[in-house]
Amino acid sequence: MIKSSQPRKERKFRFNAPLHERQKFMHAHVSDELAKKLGIKSRSISLRKGDTVKVQSGSHRGKSGKVSMVNLRTGRIFIEGINRKDAKGKELPLPIYSSNVYLMDIDLTDKTRVAKIESLKGSNSAAINPAKAAVKEVTKVA
Repeated sequence: MIKSSQPRKERKFRFNAPLHERQKFMHAHVSDELAKKLGIKSRSISLRKGDTVKVQSGSHRGKSGKVSMVNLRTGRIFIEGINRKDAKGKELPLPIYSSNVYLMDIDLTDKTRVAKIESLKGSNSAAINPAKAAVKEVTKVA
């Protein structure tokens, strides 16, 4: 990632970034209740389909729902139940930036995502996995 003080370089990086880099842009803040439940101190987690989010800004502020799609090309997400009507009266999902929502509940069906959240716990993981704590103590002594 480029760390430049020039806004034009930062914008150019974001607009021309490959999809594996754009995935890093798709993070949302974690609600306090969810952070306590998961035992993490991380401010944000990446968004995925199936997560429950709540809109915190815009005309749909306060509404919540499940993420139905994440579009990395545009950097927006689509939430079930938040729609708009087109000129013909057809219901279309409304795109929302990931920075305008916060996570209320996450989908933990993926094993790799569960492992990632375990790694975010840091020092709190000793209470959950005592074998991991024992390994840490042995490495500290040596």
